[in-house]
Amino acid sequence: MQYLIIGASSGIGYTLAQQLSAKGNKVYGTYNQHPITEQSDLLSYHPLNVLDAEQDLSFLPEVLDGVVYCVGAIQLRPFERIKAEDFLNDYRLQVLGAIQILQKVMPLLKKSESASIVLVSTLAVQTGLTFHSQVASSKGAIEGLVRALAAEYAPKIRVNAIAPSLTDTPLAASLLNTDQKREANALRHPLKRIGTSEDMSEAIQFLLGTQSAWVTGQILAIDGGMGTIR
Repeated sequence: MQYLIIGASSGIGYTLAQQLSAKGNKVYGTYNQHPITEQSDLLSYHPLNVLDAEQDLSFLPEVLDGVVYCVGAIQLRPFERIKAEDFLNDYRLQVLGAIQILQKVMPLLKKSESASIVLVSTLAVQTGLTFHSQVASSKGAIEGLVRALAAEYAPKIRVNAIAPSLTDTPLAASLLNTDQKREANALRHPLKRIGTSEDMSEAIQFLLGTQSAWVTGQILAIDGGMGTIR
């Protein structure tokens, strides 16, 4: 199988790229701020800024079996201190970036016998969390996009998303930079630990693969039970 991972230089995207290629899949990963020089027959990395008006995706093959958009940001601030431009910047990065990429690769996905798209939302869309208005707004748009595209492209292309809680990645480093913060955040979850990039990668691989062949339009919570258990 052949996959495109946008944002494969760190965190969830990096782990996913490594695991998919280790299983014999051909993976095309992109990076922006964190260049990666490692290349192999099954894993290649390519520079890409999703905020550019045009993206060069000429490195892709004629057929893609899956696309995962792992680009994101976490800005946690009181609502009254967030400027309108901050909301727009988040939307451009997390929603418009995904839209532009997907519009470009749809012809490649349509040639696959079992194409799948996986986007990344957040627990904070369905569970109200203090100081999460900025990220919840853009990720809420992602969830709406998932359901709309799932309807539009069924049965040819499946579209789903994962909705993680706090995950131990560079993106969340400021929230986990002391032992006290790590312990407090772990205890907030019914399963009493923080999520890992491996947790998220396994869920994404499920949504990409044939095991989920009858799953589309879904937001899969990978949150240690935080969204449903008290």
